[in-house]
Amino acid sequence: MSELFLNSKYIGKVADGKVFVEQLISQRRNNKIPFSVNFFYNEKTDQVFVETGGGRCIRPLLVVKDGKSALTEDHIKQLEKNEIKWSDLVQQGIVEYVDSMEEENAIVSLKEENLTAEDTHLDISAIDIFGMTSSIVPFGNFNHGVRLTQGSKNQKQAVGFYAANFFARMDMDVNLLNYPQRPLVATIANDILDQDKHPCGQNIVVAIMSYKGYNMEDAIVVNKGSVERGFGRSTYYRPVLSEELRYSGGLSDEVSIPDKDVKGYRTEHDYRFLEEDGLIYAEAVVKEGDVIIGKTSPPRFLSSLEEYNLAATSRRESSNALKHGEKGVVDFVMLTESNEGNKLVQIRLRAQRIPEIGDKFTSRHGQKGVISLIVPEDDFPFTASGIKPDIIFSPHGIPSRMTVSHLIELLGGKTGALSGRYVDGTTFEGEREGDLRLELLGLGFRENGTETMYNGITGEQYQAKIFVGNMYYLKLKHMVANKIHSRARGPIQLLTRQPTEGRAKEGGLRLGEMEKDTFVAHGASLLLKERFDSDKTEVPVCENCGLIGVFDTRKNMFHCPVCGDNVEISNVEMSYAFKLILDEFKSLTIYPKLGLKNKY
Repeated sequence: MSELFLNSKYIGKVADGKVFVEQLISQRRNNKIPFSVNFFYNEKTDQVFVETGGGRCIRPLLVVKDGKSALTEDHIKQLEKNEIKWSDLVQQGIVEYVDSMEEENAIVSLKEENLTAEDTHLDISAIDIFGMTSSIVPFGNFNHGVRLTQGSKNQKQAVGFYAANFFARMDMDVNLLNYPQRPLVATIANDILDQDKHPCGQNIVVAIMSYKGYNMEDAIVVNKGSVERGFGRSTYYRPVLSEELRYSGGLSDEVSIPDKDVKGYRTEHDYRFLEEDGLIYAEAVVKEGDVIIGKTSPPRFLSSLEEYNLAATSRRESSNALKHGEKGVVDFVMLTESNEGNKLVQIRLRAQRIPEIGDKFTSRHGQKGVISLIVPEDDFPFTASGIKPDIIFSPHGIPSRMTVSHLIELLGGKTGALSGRYVDGTTFEGEREGDLRLELLGLGFRENGTETMYNGITGEQYQAKIFVGNMYYLKLKHMVANKIHSRARGPIQLLTRQPTEGRAKEGGLRLGEMEKDTFVAHGASLLLKERFDSDKTEVPVCENCGLIGVFDTRKNMFHCPVCGDNVEISNVEMSYAFKLILDEFKSLTIYPKLGLKNKY
């Protein structure tokens, strides 16, 4: 007798668990039991498990009977003619949904030609084990598993053509590739996802070699001529919004050019782009500090006296200006209403992004790298047929990462470009490497993808043959123009007097615990002191009670609030944050006594 469990709860016993499960599965295939119910017989413990709960992952598989798939050629023809649907296949028991538990009893074959008498199920397609982006990676079965997932993650960060109506949208931080292309080497997923309508890269020529050591550690060397012809050019769009908010007492914001008597008035130069309605005009070239939307707000706090004052209360300046490091061109100005009926201004800025040193590029195989050098086209290496690569990729990125598909894509792309066709690189099911090599040989090139190359500066022939091919390269949204940040002195926080945080606020660069250790190990004591005095302050300390004293500017003398005037007070250099914590201790009625000793 086998124990029977329904959703992990014991409900009784059955005579023969194995036969019982087989009967239930055949009834499910005959459409008498819902397709989402799963059954499992555990031979070791002689237990039957029936699962009907929600939240389980179930996946469709083709049923195999006597070593043959239940899906016949007739079914495929009917599907192509739209005579039957997917749901019909499920009802007829040709496709069944299996969860992770029932799959323990199943033997699943990856391909139909590999079927044996033991197999119980067949994968609908070999690539259905992949997600949406992983299935776009060409020749993925030649890749290391980790690189496949990294390659699919990189694709999500690519700059591409995301929507055809981008000009009518106000999206946050959008990048748009100016000249997107369809990949030469594509997979079946490209067609399924209709990726031709929203491509995200460009087909370029890649040579695998070193170039004066500039492409060490994943860096790439780029041909300046390619950049001038439009390689990797993109446009960056960013919206600026402002709303006329209403406040209590009938007061509200006002979008207009602020008057000179407004509190916080900037300079006339800052407002030079604003038109009469307080809005900037389209196609204005703006940089940091320039006001885009002029706006004034009522004062923050209305005191009891001001309410009865006959004079108009002074308004404050609350315009939208470009932050530190921002620049661009005003692309689009829109005046509308918000849901509350307030005036709403939306202005879109655009900036051209031309590839520069520090911009990030990647292939579809997780081989990402930043531009380390943009070489003039005259100095770039060239092949015997006069082809100059767009990118020089380091050969050291291949052996440790085992991305063989990166090389096969170069081979396939080269074959496709020369024969004027698209190459199928679907994982497990794409064109074979051997066939691509033979085709390349027939086109008059070496079958292994290598070519004779010449030094672009000296004209000498390289002794080694260089692997050259065509590849789909992606520009990633991580561009150096959005990330570059430096500071000497700048704004500080009100409370701690330490530098502000973040690039947008022109903040400081943090020197952490581990960076400190490098200076200590180097013996650079003065540099260490200099890096840690961003909030340096001099504080008078009473030598008698150890508390912080006071400097009276009128009398030009120090005195201690506890011990009085006739007491020794010394100026001590300390961090303002430390002085702050002493004050916090005092508020907790803790006595923070400082014991002073002479330096010498």
